[in-house]
Amino acid sequence: MRSASDDLTARARIRDAAIDAFARDGFDATSMRTIAAQAGVSAALIVHHFGDKNALRTACDDYVVSVFTDEEHDLITAPTSDRIRTALHDLDRYGPYIDYLARMLVDGSPASDRLFDSFLARTRGVLAEQRDAGMLEPMSDPEMTTLLLTLIGLGPVVMRTQIARTLGADQLSPSGLVRTTLPTLELLTHGIYSTTALLDGARDALATESGTPEGGAS
Repeated sequence: MRSASDDLTARARIRDAAIDAFARDGFDATSMRTIAAQAGVSAALIVHHFGDKNALRTACDDYVVSVFTDEEHDLITAPTSDRIRTALHDLDRYGPYIDYLARMLVDGSPASDRLFDSFLARTRGVLAEQRDAGMLEPMSDPEMTTLLLTLIGLGPVVMRTQIARTLGADQLSPSGLVRTTLPTLELLTHGIYSTTALLDGARDALATESGTPEGGAS
């Protein structure tokens, strides 16, 4: 007779196999039979634990969200703000979760919205701390800047394959992170333009288009 602990072990094995398969092949292209074979169980056991593939995906979504946002989650023993960084330094172990995260953000789901919102909130919090410390230049639209910085941070996750092909190395690997650190900070600290001509022109054009005064810096 199957014990409760056997059920829990099988459920976790199915979930982890599904996370790996969904991250690798996408939700639509992954069959229950593929997941069952990878987990070493029967398709009937997946139905027993999760019902159908949609319910299994929801369970995977919720689990991956908890990995990166729940400080009580014991897979990555680091505070919420450091969980992505910790995972990036051990891609052999956490790579499937990073890849699944990328699929979540592209495919969209209530869980991916919750995860994105948590990243956005974290960026907002960091900028607030830096603003209080006098580290930031004035911003015309702080919330839009927060969104753009969040997108810059998540871009390497979502575009991991394309970036690796261009760089010849995985940007999320330790060597890739070393290569991108200084250029990223140079961009954020100094910008890339040596004059304000484009910014001034955009301000003038937007003010004329809207017929309202330029927004004040905050």
